[in-house]
This record gives sequence, C-alpha cells and structure tokens, in this order.
Amino acid sequence: MPFPLVEEDFIKVEKEKARRLKKTRWWRRKCAQGRCYYCGRKVNPSELTMDHLVPLSRGGRSVRENLVPACKECNAKKKYLLPWEWEEYLAKLKNSRLEG
Repeated sequence: MPFPLVEEDFIKVEKEKARRLKKTRWWRRKCAQGRCYYCGRKVNPSELTMDHLVPLSRGGRSVRENLVPACKECNAKKKYLLPWEWEEYLAKLKNSRLEG
C-alpha cells in the first residue's frame, strides 16, 4: 500500500467537519467565484466540490487551509494524491500534450 492506513473514526470525524464547513459563509464565498482551484476553469458555483489538498486518507484534516473548491472532473482525477503528486501528474499531462 502506498501510504499508511488512517483510522476510519478519524475519517468520519473529519468528513463531518467538512460537511459543517460546507454550510458556512466562508465556503460560499470560496465557491462564489466559480473557479476550480486546480484547472482554473469557470464552473457554476453550485457544481464545485470540496476537495482536501491533503486527502483524509493520507492524514489531511478538514480545516480551511486544507479545503479548496474543485470541479468534479479534477476532484475525481486527483483522488488521494498529495499536492506535489498532483502537480507531477498535471506536468506529465501538459508535456504529453506538447509532444503529441
């Protein structure tokens, strides 16, 4: 396994924190711009999802500094990757497009 297991109870608690933060004015303001944090694409604010920069499965927490709005496509592709792993993935995609 590529990373240590995180306790299920920890993940449940952090998901509940994320659900509460999703209802705050802070989160609504983050989404109001309608931009995906990762690809920068303009998206209907209601279609943005909450993503953990450091995923819960890798020890991330549901705190403001670790939460960003993401389009569903980027959120699904990023999965459990850490920020630098995701940047490597995006760089490889960009290079393959330039070469192809």
